[in-house]
Amino acid sequence: MKWHRLAKLLFEGAMLKRLERTGYAYLGTGRENIAAHSFGVVLAAAVLAKLVPEADETRVLKMAFLHDLLEARTGDLNSVNKLYDRIDENKAAREAFSDLPWAEEWQALYQEYREGKSLEAQLVHDADQLDLMVMLKEQHDLGNPYARRWMTYARRRLKTEIGKKLAEAIGETDWASWWLDQFVARDESS
Repeated sequence: MKWHRLAKLLFEGAMLKRLERTGYAYLGTGRENIAAHSFGVVLAAAVLAKLVPEADETRVLKMAFLHDLLEARTGDLNSVNKLYDRIDENKAAREAFSDLPWAEEWQALYQEYREGKSLEAQLVHDADQLDLMVMLKEQHDLGNPYARRWMTYARRRLKTEIGKKLAEAIGETDWASWWLDQFVARDESS
């Protein structure tokens, strides 16, 4: 086992905690690091995988985990950046996964995600958009006038019917209701 190589992988992953997602500058409010976004994607992917029993849950979770790992090397290109900049994702994946005992598996999962043809890849793609929508709904509820428009664009990118249903619920749910409703119910019962 190449323990130092594994340590380097952990340091590379930790870099995502320090790299900011770049799209928020264009939204005008909010901020998030790539690691926080990746957690949200994994959580959304786990939910979607549970709702679609024919999906291979393990593959969904691994793909969700890997979906932005390469951004430690490439950075986070937002929609405006992508109009002008190109990155070599295949090269980044080859180098990021090289010398890992499971390099072929991760390379294949990452490629499957990028191609977006399998059910599992489509669920992860939707999880990526759903996490964005959660953050946009929060910004909308806090008063950002552009967040609703961005949510419309994210909704258009959804691939699965289950993703679309969850997106609708996100759009209809107040961002703070998960905790605030408890206090309102307590106050009403007192």
